[in-house]
Amino acid sequence: MSDFQGRVFMLLDPELIKMIAIKNFDHFTDRRPTFWNSNAKNPKTILNRTLFTLSGNNWRNMRATLSPAFTGSKMRLMFELVLECCENMVRHYRKQLTDSSSVEYDMKDIFSRFTNDVIATCAFGIRVDSLKNPNNDFFINGKKTTRFQMLSVFWRVFAINLFPRITDALGIELIAREQLEYFSELILKAMETRNSKNIVRPDMIHLLMEARKGVLKHQHQRENEQNDGFATVRESEIGQAQTNFKMMDVDMVAQCSIFFTAGFDTVSSCLMFLVYELTINPDVQQRLYAEVLQTAKEHEGLPLSYESLQNMKYMDMCVSESLRLWPPIPLVDRLCVSDYRVDDGRLHFTIEKGAGISIPIHGLHRDSRYFPDPERFDPERFNDRNKVCINMGAYLPFGVGPRNCIGSRFALMEVKAIVYHMSMNFRFVRTENTPVPMKLTNRSASMGSDRDVIVALQLRKNE
Repeated sequence: MSDFQGRVFMLLDPELIKMIAIKNFDHFTDRRPTFWNSNAKNPKTILNRTLFTLSGNNWRNMRATLSPAFTGSKMRLMFELVLECCENMVRHYRKQLTDSSSVEYDMKDIFSRFTNDVIATCAFGIRVDSLKNPNNDFFINGKKTTRFQMLSVFWRVFAINLFPRITDALGIELIAREQLEYFSELILKAMETRNSKNIVRPDMIHLLMEARKGVLKHQHQRENEQNDGFATVRESEIGQAQTNFKMMDVDMVAQCSIFFTAGFDTVSSCLMFLVYELTINPDVQQRLYAEVLQTAKEHEGLPLSYESLQNMKYMDMCVSESLRLWPPIPLVDRLCVSDYRVDDGRLHFTIEKGAGISIPIHGLHRDSRYFPDPERFDPERFNDRNKVCINMGAYLPFGVGPRNCIGSRFALMEVKAIVYHMSMNFRFVRTENTPVPMKLTNRSASMGSDRDVIVALQLRKNE
């Protein structure tokens, strides 16, 4: 097939996906520049500097520089910040409920506010309370940043691709200039304050500042990280960062901006879909609650630890199955950077340089050849016995190969932590306003429901 950028190959075979996106990654190192100008010269341009959009050696250098900031040990440093947001959210809704009440809430809205507060504290080093203060500047600008309505996206992408010089001169990007400047000012002021006052805070700005100094890279070489889920890519798979690579202020702003854009909507949607499935599958919800109680009992009143969260097997099974049914990104792409000959004994053709590759994650996750009865929410697919049988070329919730999501560890930690705390305190109850069956929207470029996902919260008593 083809689009306005040229020829595109749709990959439907998991083995071919692994061969192209992993084994022969050197032929497909870049993403297709669909919503950014890869040749932008405007110094205020942000999006073409992010890890998501960089290409070639620029991407390799940035990925190798940032990878040490996303290891399990660094996630442990930020775990307390995430816990603060979880506990604040639980306190807020406990105050609104009595022992006998059951109150309906829009799950997308409450989890958008939660992820906003997590990103504010973990990425930007500021504390906001989007539950108590729903119209705070950070939340409002965040909503505007990630409100990718189809018509607006279409015209911006259309203009960027057809009139790159004009849009570059005017500073037009997918995200409005007003929001980019707002977040840029926050980040630059935070870095200036920390440098002048020697402030150390275990958040993303600190990790980026350390990465720029090369401190994290040196530490990373001494660490022997344990794979705790979707591990970050080893530097040996992407090439070492160049010794003369320098991360400028604008590069740091770009990484924080994409961290917000990627984490705000995708994580809140992931939580919305997961709670929806727990609501309409009360037996699964009850089993998860039992594991939560057991974990809390083992802590003897102490706060949840990062290690205990990673050891919750049924929690991981539920999250993994929800990501299968409702992957945050329904499709990923790659750009062929040098001619590639496909010859696996069945297929014989050439993917020319400049052609695109498209991998339909949502379609693969719903394919009965790889997941029997694919429309059913069944966490048992991911138990110890069954998960080893899953073709990992057909299960790609965080992308595939060296260009997978660098923040997957953080996203999983965030999702599991809030589900743990919410499940401990509340029962998720289906009402007549809960959208069953779930229908996806066609009005947004991201994964979402076509109407509000309403679920009632009910305080748990001594069960």
